[in-house]
Amino acid sequence: NMNAYSFLFTLFLSLQSQGKLEHFYFYLGFSYFNKQKMMEYNSTRGNWIGFTDFSIVASYYWNRDPWDRLERLVEMRLMCYENINFIQTIGNLSTTPSMRLKSVKQTDGRHPAMLVCSAYNFYPKQIKITWLRNDQEVTEGVSNTDAIPVGELYYQFHSYLEYTPTSGEKISCMVEHVTLSEPRIIVWNDSLPEGEKNKIIVGLSGLILGLVIFISGFIYYKKKCKLGRSVISTTVNMQ
Repeated sequence: NMNAYSFLFTLFLSLQSQGKLEHFYFYLGFSYFNKQKMMEYNSTRGNWIGFTDFSIVASYYWNRDPWDRLERLVEMRLMCYENINFIQTIGNLSTTPSMRLKSVKQTDGRHPAMLVCSAYNFYPKQIKITWLRNDQEVTEGVSNTDAIPVGELYYQFHSYLEYTPTSGEKISCMVEHVTLSEPRIIVWNDSLPEGEKNKIIVGLSGLILGLVIFISGFIYYKKKCKLGRSVISTTVNMQ
């Protein structure tokens, strides 16, 4: 059954040696039949080796076939040399995460507070977020999402902390990512954000203004009513 016959090719690209990036191109080809590995081609050796009686004989003839040798060289050129720049570009892509720490409304009533520490638009996807309470790691009440793909390249990640607030404590989240030279720590500030403060100030100003207008109108109305009664009384007395 020739449909069970297949090839698998694997590519190894580069090594770091003594601070210099040295490129070693390993081209490995595997021949399978019914999921059993029959032969292996290694570009470093430049030949096939067999693993069964049949494939040992086949590899003997393949290694002496000039067309097979040429085919391996063409494949290595197409798969390795023509794609190395693209592969290196993909490997060098990295983006620093943007961070946000905010409060989340409690929905189940089990804990009085919940915070979420979020990382957005980062690459690669490996990231770690650690919760700290007074600079000590917190593990209880912590839950994390998986790294969520955003578009074709970037990721976002969210870590939640359920906790009971205590006066004078410091809650923070620490973010570690390959693009950061050192962990980034964001401290939770439970005071209202400037925007929320402005909203409250505007609301109170409107309430006070409305109250002043109402009181002024009420005083004017009372004075008008009192003046009206005085005029009627004077008219009656004159008659």
